[in-house]
Amino acid sequence: MQAQDVFSGTVFGNDESNPLPGANVYWLATNKGTVTDIDGKFSMQKQASDSQLVISFVGFTSDTLSIQNSKTIIHILKRKDGANLDEVVVSERKKTSQLSFLSAQSVLNVSSEELLKAACCNLSESFETNPAIDVNFDNALTGVKQVKMMGLPSPYLLFTEENIPTIRGVSQVYGLSFIPGTWIESLQITKGAGSVINGYESMTGQINFELKKPLTSARLFLNLFRSFEGRNELNVHTKANLSNNWSANLFVHYNERTERVDKNDDQFLDMPLSDQVNILTRFQYLDAEKGWVSFFNVRMLHDNKLFGQTNFIPKTHKNTAAVWGSEMLTKRYETSLKLGYVFPELPYQSFGFQLAYSDHDQQSYYGLRAYDIRHKSMFSNVIFNSILSNTLHKFKTGLQFAYDQYDETVEVQSTNRIDRSVGAFFEYSYDSLERLRIVLGLRFDHHNHIGSFVTPRAHLRYAFTDTSSLRFLMGSGRRVATVFAENQKLFGSGRTILIPELQSHHYGLLPERAWNYGVSYLKGFQIGTIPLNVNLDIFRTSFVNQVVVDWETQGQVSFYNLDGDSYANSLQLGLDARLFRLIDARFSYKFYDVQVDYVAAKKQKPLQPKQRYFLNLGYVGDQWRADATYHYTGPQRIPATIQHPSGFESNAFGLMNAQITYIPKPNFEIYMGGENLTNYKQAQPIFSADQPFSSSFDSSLVYAPVFGRMMYVGLRYNL
Repeated sequence: MQAQDVFSGTVFGNDESNPLPGANVYWLATNKGTVTDIDGKFSMQKQASDSQLVISFVGFTSDTLSIQNSKTIIHILKRKDGANLDEVVVSERKKTSQLSFLSAQSVLNVSSEELLKAACCNLSESFETNPAIDVNFDNALTGVKQVKMMGLPSPYLLFTEENIPTIRGVSQVYGLSFIPGTWIESLQITKGAGSVINGYESMTGQINFELKKPLTSARLFLNLFRSFEGRNELNVHTKANLSNNWSANLFVHYNERTERVDKNDDQFLDMPLSDQVNILTRFQYLDAEKGWVSFFNVRMLHDNKLFGQTNFIPKTHKNTAAVWGSEMLTKRYETSLKLGYVFPELPYQSFGFQLAYSDHDQQSYYGLRAYDIRHKSMFSNVIFNSILSNTLHKFKTGLQFAYDQYDETVEVQSTNRIDRSVGAFFEYSYDSLERLRIVLGLRFDHHNHIGSFVTPRAHLRYAFTDTSSLRFLMGSGRRVATVFAENQKLFGSGRTILIPELQSHHYGLLPERAWNYGVSYLKGFQIGTIPLNVNLDIFRTSFVNQVVVDWETQGQVSFYNLDGDSYANSLQLGLDARLFRLIDARFSYKFYDVQVDYVAAKKQKPLQPKQRYFLNLGYVGDQWRADATYHYTGPQRIPATIQHPSGFESNAFGLMNAQITYIPKPNFEIYMGGENLTNYKQAQPIFSADQPFSSSFDSSLVYAPVFGRMMYVGLRYNL
């Protein structure tokens, strides 16, 4: 009944093999109309019977049609005689990273070209040139990098691979390093709680990454990478067109680090010895005429790490107190299916189905502490998109099911946990096409540990002009913490672990729950010939309950439920400009106030600077690209150590990264660069490194780089 108020059709030029995008379609003697999309299709609100419809396009003869009923029409415009136009080329280099003026949500779109500005060997290294995300080393042993948004770590972010949740549970710490950067086609970074369609776990934001598509990717891609500190990497992508409708990709990734390096002479490896094999096969089916599209992925990962003291030999020293060392073996298998259908006669209406399964098995030990965990996960989502009355009012609705099984061994204690949830969601959006956009979402879920609950989310965007928009965002999120998997750095210390019920399936800890509120303003303007965008984001994340990780007492780490306040206030001011049509400049200032009520007192969260500055300059020419990034990190509070029983404040520091690329041919690139060019290193990244089996040993309190300057070279080849 709602669809009866909508009139739709397709416009072609000369014949039905030439759809006309951008053709004007409007009701005669009214201001009500629309333009055709890239496929020549349009839909608009129906008028009274016997209305006159005008269709026009530059270079073609305009037609006026008498519409007697609401049937879908197919109309062919005829080219005017002698109407060939002189060609006018208007070119503009697209920005590799850009905030959206149109979306109701605060979304930063990042292209694959942006990822080429850094070494970008994996997803955790893809944010070095991006001001929206903060990147820190997680500890002094594993070399893994942790990302933060709005002053809170990655467990409060939702990571999705083509809108299917991933990098969650067991893979929170290392999962970003399991996604090769060369596989990624684009990133969408959303601030705030995000959409209800992707689940209820997001609290501070969402990072969605799109993989390269079989239909549009290069036939052959080769990437070789070598750092002077012993890291080698190989990426090979291939493509095959199997038929008119089927195409396939094969992605092969291998990396290794074979050299034992200890530049700070603390007798511990600055970076682990490692090797990783990562293989992805994906298939794409497309039948545009019938409206079907599908993706099917199969992936296998084998990752091995060794870290600890420089003279650690597993066969000799494992399970002994002679030399401290660690090994970590991760095997991960996953598969996913995406199926979409667009109704040919109703282009505004579609159906989608998502199904994903993963098996993540990690076996590891840290000195004398064993930690093994296996996580089996299944996710399915059914989504239906349509309109209410007309295309100004759209909705998405569907059902979702998620299953997670954890089998975990901490030292000698074994626990099992099964999480099951089923939910339904509805999201309504209003788009006035000019000023106002509203997205309202609501979902109802039942979880076997959380119970039944409702998740509301709302996004509002008002555009004062075409280049000025104000957004308001609000939403809630919930999650069941996987406390050991998310805090594995605690095993690289001699701290005693205090937790309410170690043998309980969720350790006696309540589910986490938080509200996120925010306002965002984006303004574009021009000074002379220089276009600039200025954005201001103010957000607050307030926890109703949180699993507090308490490092405040030297020699121990405690986990307990929040009793009091916990919140994260963040402010970000950004400036984006294009100078002399060749240089892109980005500047950002960020301020964080992250407070937690610990047992002792309310304090700023440790290892969280209050201030950060960011500056990026990028140049793109015909045969050369160059990029330089500067990060300033303010002082951070460090909790109690044996040398500082009351804790201390770290020094502020700055880091410089740069890369230059030479392009002798359009399909061939040679690049070289460096990270941490100022060679800044934390003076003492490991406390009591000479007594690794004592209670004062601690490698978890890392606030600055451990490794120092890192130089690299590489090449890329496309066919």
